[in-house]
Amino acid sequence: MEGILVRKIRDGTVIDHIPAGMAFTVLRILGLHRDVDSRLAVIVNTDSRKHGRKDMIKIEDKYIGGDILNKIALIAPHATINIIKDFDIVEKYRVDLPDNIENVVRCSNPVCITNSDREAVTPTFSVVSKSPIRLKCKYCGRYTEFEDIINQFTEK
Repeated sequence: MEGILVRKIRDGTVIDHIPAGMAFTVLRILGLHRDVDSRLAVIVNTDSRKHGRKDMIKIEDKYIGGDILNKIALIAPHATINIIKDFDIVEKYRVDLPDNIENVVRCSNPVCITNSDREAVTPTFSVVSKSPIRLKCKYCGRYTEFEDIINQFTEK
């Protein structure tokens, strides 16, 4: 089988081991789904020895980190982040979903206090399960599932 030729990037970020079909959701999370200035390579549904199929994103001249990694970890718990400088990997790590997350997603309960415009309450969840992802709201106890999270990340 022939491989796909995608050139190396000089500087930027490579997100690897994204579940097959989820690359465009990751682009939305990163705010790059409509970015016409960034140079991107999006590889979808390619072979992976570990996972069968995977997606990959290469982003030139941008570095990701911080809270955005928690969002990526919710939909791609096995993703790896590679920071590239002068064509070399200078940092490589796996996303890691913490036991508690704040202000990353909304509660799936429409009447939860965290969804009220009149209250300034930060959505806070405990991670009940990482595979499949299942979050429990600190305030109302409602569970937020993977599909709820995907819907939030892909809505306009």
